[in-house]
Amino acid sequence: MRDSKDAISVNWFSIEIFNAKGKRTYYNSFVTDLPVTADTVAELAASGRARWKIENETFNVLKTNGYNLEHNFGHGKKTLASVLVVLNLLAFAFHTVSQLCVLAWRNAMAAWGARYHFFEHLRSFTALFIFDDWTHLLQSIEDPKAHPP
Repeated sequence: MRDSKDAISVNWFSIEIFNAKGKRTYYNSFVTDLPVTADTVAELAASGRARWKIENETFNVLKTNGYNLEHNFGHGKKTLASVLVVLNLLAFAFHTVSQLCVLAWRNAMAAWGARYHFFEHLRSFTALFIFDDWTHLLQSIEDPKAHPP
């Protein structure tokens, strides 16, 4: 990638996908230190596309679904921005694990549709009421009339 004696040797390839009408629907290029041959290019392309999709979707969630990640950049003079990003990523990891493992969390999320609405209710409920436990909080968010705080 650079012109020096200690530079890493890399390979480059690109992908173009066209629809039936001949319109290009996808384009991307990838750099790798793995060998790119006729036998490996399809697998490398699939891996590159999967990685791009995971990164793109994750960052879109972090930017648009209540985490406001982009607003944390530029704060502070030394490490505040890094701390805020780490806290955001920890929250995202906690929420993802909860979505996968906690039925009450899934039910509360489903009750309000968009993740953003769920977080608004979570913030409001915890500011106004005291709950016996985490499950009671989530059940109250799911159906406030059935589970009064």
